[in-house]
Amino acid sequence: MSEPTFRSVVEMFQHRVAATPDAEAMSGRRDGQWYSLTWGQTAKRVRAVACGLLSLGFKKGERAAILATSSPDWVIADLGILAAGGATSTIYTSNTAEESAYILADSGARFCFVENPDQEAKIREVRPQLGGVEKLILINGAPVADDGWTISLSELERLGAFWDEANPGGFDRAASSVGPEDLATLIYTSGTTGKPKGVMLTHDNWVFEADAIADLGVLHPDDKQLLFLPLAHVFAKVLEVAFIGAGVATAIDGVIDDVAANLAAVRPTLMAGVPRVYEKLYNRVVTGAKEGSPLKYKIFQWALGVGTQVSKLRQQGRQPSGLLALKHRLADKLVYSKLKARLGGRLRYLISGGAPLSRAIAEFFHAFDILILEAYGLTENTAGATSNRPERYKFGTVGRPFKGVEIDTADDGEILIRGRNIMRGYYNLPEATAEALDPDGWLHSGDIGQLDADGFLTITDRKKDILVTAGGKNIAPQNIENMLKASCPYVSQVVMLGDRRPFCVALITVNEDAAGKWAREQGIEYKDYADLASRPEVKQLIREGVDAVNAQLASYERIKDFHLLDHDLSQATGELTPKMSIKRKVVEARHRDVLEGFYKETVARL
Repeated sequence: MSEPTFRSVVEMFQHRVAATPDAEAMSGRRDGQWYSLTWGQTAKRVRAVACGLLSLGFKKGERAAILATSSPDWVIADLGILAAGGATSTIYTSNTAEESAYILADSGARFCFVENPDQEAKIREVRPQLGGVEKLILINGAPVADDGWTISLSELERLGAFWDEANPGGFDRAASSVGPEDLATLIYTSGTTGKPKGVMLTHDNWVFEADAIADLGVLHPDDKQLLFLPLAHVFAKVLEVAFIGAGVATAIDGVIDDVAANLAAVRPTLMAGVPRVYEKLYNRVVTGAKEGSPLKYKIFQWALGVGTQVSKLRQQGRQPSGLLALKHRLADKLVYSKLKARLGGRLRYLISGGAPLSRAIAEFFHAFDILILEAYGLTENTAGATSNRPERYKFGTVGRPFKGVEIDTADDGEILIRGRNIMRGYYNLPEATAEALDPDGWLHSGDIGQLDADGFLTITDRKKDILVTAGGKNIAPQNIENMLKASCPYVSQVVMLGDRRPFCVALITVNEDAAGKWAREQGIEYKDYADLASRPEVKQLIREGVDAVNAQLASYERIKDFHLLDHDLSQATGELTPKMSIKRKVVEARHRDVLEGFYKETVARL
């Protein structure tokens, strides 16, 4: 395995500050206006936060939690906790009060940074369940109660400045005491069932990831990153250590609804997202083209055809020439450039992770001259294990292993991962740790996949999501679900079911924007989402998409019937995790009557 470049994330950050103190580190929004911080300014605030925590008695190895939307303040709080010798427990802003209380109590957090008075109030609701949380540190706004339990972030930094002056050398001793095997982060896996498990990630785990990402050659010093993913999730968290390691300026704003506006304002050269983001963009592009004039749609289809030819050449490491090159330049002027302008106009590539990306969607964007690099990893291996590279990629795969990461497959196809990025274990869960980590250091991922002759890894499904029909046939539902979402822009989400059943069925949600537009054009008026989904014309529209996908599948894989739900899946309904993965067991349990109805009808017909 490769030797570590730094002893800790703290040392890596301090090295970055020393190397480029006046370069831009981060930017964010405050009251709707963008502001930026240099590495030197960031270091000053990180020191103040760390000293503020030390002034409150924070000791090495203790935990402090962060419950906030992604922003520069999130990163400053995180680095402050680490520099004080502690570890960060992360909480999603979408977590309920009860879920937040569980994480705070289970991790033993002494302090909790909260984004605003709403999040503060949520934690106050469950104060008796919090264990030893001594103070809330409010990032924005005024405390909801004047009882001394909450202090502002600015007050913490003020306390830190006084403590730093009164304790010369105290900060340096705390920061330098942090070593490679010290706990840096407790990330609670959102999971699709059961209580979340606290994944223990060390400083060396994060340093390894920063080094491995640097080795990929995907980050340049003059890049600009837009980060909107929740820093409570390992995917965004690894982007944090990556931009520190590489010194890449990063605009951080976790307000999902503002991503489109932020792309225009920030004009990033790279951005990471989950497949759901790219699926929605794909649907908007396709439906928008169909809604244009016949001439514009014909030009769109021509440009797509040209781009597809060029994409095939580039996937082989070749470039277009002659007439094809001329056509491609014209297609870029007429079509591709408009889509790229919506994404800021400077993107070198996009990154996809967190869930499988449909190959069809990756190929569509590549045809429009936008490269999406799919990567793979788990919270338990500190986010990154494999990735496609700008100069070498295969759509439909998650790329080749990071330098220093070993990938193998078990007899049943389960992907095994080994390297310096593997977690220490699950917090206070030795049995679960032993189940996930074998004595030889292999992490059992729970994913099914295969390596090709060139070392590219393909994920076929989650081990627990594999459907085994009553006839004994194994089916990977995610592949089929992605096919339907890619081929039918009127579909939002798909949950394919059929384990131990005679055939497969699906619960489907509609894309209200696309399906609603279509319905109005057909003269079909509707009141709301549920009314739209109940219309037989809409079901027939979706059926055409299902039939088109079924035509490409083996008979036992086909969706024999489906039901349109009266709502879209979301975190608010409890049917999606914060990284937008479907909680299959939750969805199946909530709609069991519908599911049973499919098979009762079959029995009745027999």
